[in-house]
Amino acid sequence: MNRDAAHKKIEELRQKIEYHNHRYYVLDDPVISDGEYDALMRELQKLENQYPGLISPNSPTQRVGALPLESFNTVPHAIPMLSLANAMTAEEVVDFDRRVKKLLNVGDVDYVMEVKIDGLAVELIYINGEFALGSTRGDGFVGEDITQNLRTIKAIPMRLIKAHGIPVPERLEVRGEVYMGRKEFQALNERREETGEPLFANPRNAASGSIRQLDPKITAGRKLNIFCYAPGQVSGIRFRTHMEFLDHLRQWGLRVNPHIKLCRNIDDIMAHYENIRDRRDEIPYEIDGTVIKVNRLDFQELLGTVSRSPRWAIAFKFEAREELTVVEDIEVSVGRTGALTPVAILRPVMIGGVEVSRATLHNEDEIQRKDIMIGDTVMVSRAGDVIPEVVRVIRERRRGHEKPFSMPAQCPVCGEDVVRPPGEAIRRCVNINCPAQIKGSIEHFASKRAMDIDGLGTKLVEQLVDKKVIRDVSDLYYLKKEDLVSLERMAEKSAQNIIDAIDASRRRPFGRFIYGLGIRHVGEHIAGLLAERFGDIHVLTTADTETLLKIPEIGPEVANSIVSFFRDGKNRETINRILSVGVTIEYGTTGKGKLDGTLFLFTGTLKSMSRDDARRKVEELGGKTTNAISRKVTHLVAGEEAGSKLDKAKKLGIKIISEKDLLQTILQE
Repeated sequence: MNRDAAHKKIEELRQKIEYHNHRYYVLDDPVISDGEYDALMRELQKLENQYPGLISPNSPTQRVGALPLESFNTVPHAIPMLSLANAMTAEEVVDFDRRVKKLLNVGDVDYVMEVKIDGLAVELIYINGEFALGSTRGDGFVGEDITQNLRTIKAIPMRLIKAHGIPVPERLEVRGEVYMGRKEFQALNERREETGEPLFANPRNAASGSIRQLDPKITAGRKLNIFCYAPGQVSGIRFRTHMEFLDHLRQWGLRVNPHIKLCRNIDDIMAHYENIRDRRDEIPYEIDGTVIKVNRLDFQELLGTVSRSPRWAIAFKFEAREELTVVEDIEVSVGRTGALTPVAILRPVMIGGVEVSRATLHNEDEIQRKDIMIGDTVMVSRAGDVIPEVVRVIRERRRGHEKPFSMPAQCPVCGEDVVRPPGEAIRRCVNINCPAQIKGSIEHFASKRAMDIDGLGTKLVEQLVDKKVIRDVSDLYYLKKEDLVSLERMAEKSAQNIIDAIDASRRRPFGRFIYGLGIRHVGEHIAGLLAERFGDIHVLTTADTETLLKIPEIGPEVANSIVSFFRDGKNRETINRILSVGVTIEYGTTGKGKLDGTLFLFTGTLKSMSRDDARRKVEELGGKTTNAISRKVTHLVAGEEAGSKLDKAKKLGIKIISEKDLLQTILQE
């Protein structure tokens, strides 16, 4: 295929992929399978790899292609992004309607009602149908350039659809609300709890924090979405009404909220408001009211603005989902990663039709900041499916019998001492044998990149722990076939396979053993650094913070976590039990082999071995491996259907080798 034919095919593939993105992410009505979609994307990636000069920043392959920024640039808005005045009662909406009619000197006005999404306002700019720039609202006059982060949101088309006989404007500025759905928010906080990161208080904070990440890969992993609802500057086309503008947005492929209604009078407005309010919990994202806009754009222009709000629109807010109750006690729960979380035990209260008796207090700093005491009268908020939280204390209701709360010095589950690493808000139990976190630690220890015990999955681990067959990771190596046969759905052959997999894991490299211990902040890379620096597990267990800080890439937070882990007597006992039952750590010659000084990155699919096997072979010869592209990478191994890392490697001048090169010239002894 020559360059012209490739260009034509690439454009055809991009149009197909954008069409299917629109069907899936905007219309929620896919017409092809995931496999067919992936095949289209792979074909496009292959052609763009062959003809890198034809890659466009708006190609579907480039949605997460940018390197991290150092800071955001500022972007002025051609037309200010104004805030809305609020109406909290029906009377205030009636007054708004009366003012509009009086100022226009008309008897009737059509309004458009939209739901008010609790997210982050942004502006998208398209030039001749191509996505060119995206920014935050900022102060209404100047925002921040978040273009590369907005590209990661698949509901945002990179090119407007040119169809239906509707011309694409030369310049289209469209305002929208980036948000995170309730399920996505809950899943994000669960992941953050597992990794020991602070939890987001609500979906709006999560969306705001996600869209303003300097690294677009982080934004891409947060599953954000968008609805578009208002124009900025538009050139090359004119609209008569707001509804006409919204209809055009749909035709161009932009996502418009389905809960929009044209209201002919104040009675229509009230009826639609009540309908949305009553269905609020059925909507899978947070809304805090409705927005009422004058439909005719010439009327909007005549009405103008007052201060920093338009006269032609108002937000009709829902009643607050807050109630007063009493904090009867504060309990502490322990998560799977050992994080201790204080929870308020409340005098039961109905909020939004749901009885609430518990509310998260997040951490001890939050308790101190809000000055929460046991016995306090507090305002509690509940938003949809989000865990209720204490908003504030009503200090005027204190009577002197309230008791201050302090976090426990010992884990409430296992009784071991807890630690609060410097600079962190969360206390932790670092005992890997704590029942609250034992299942997660066993799964991690057995995972493929750690000790690689094939077949030891979540359900089996749950059975083993719940039935007290094992109490910690060391017990895995004391298991007998008859221990497994007695479990549900465990045949003799399956039991023998598990025993064989455990026996096969008795010899593993030092770095993988360290990683398998599940030390907080110690991933594969840091585990490899520790394995290289310390030639023996017993030397590592006695290392102090000062020694660890001498290792490049290890800072105070990581060093303190490592020291705290090995200082715990039960953790050391578990390690000794593992080593005493025939598990051998391969210390090898890391850093002294033929690949000493190299850093390998793998992309695409390898035929002869898995990526993990290839990484292990490189590391056995003294090389290092990474999952991230950077100038430090010395070799990129490109397998079949290599992704965007290949293009970046070419731009950075990194040596690119094939799987055949890896096997024949590097890995062979």
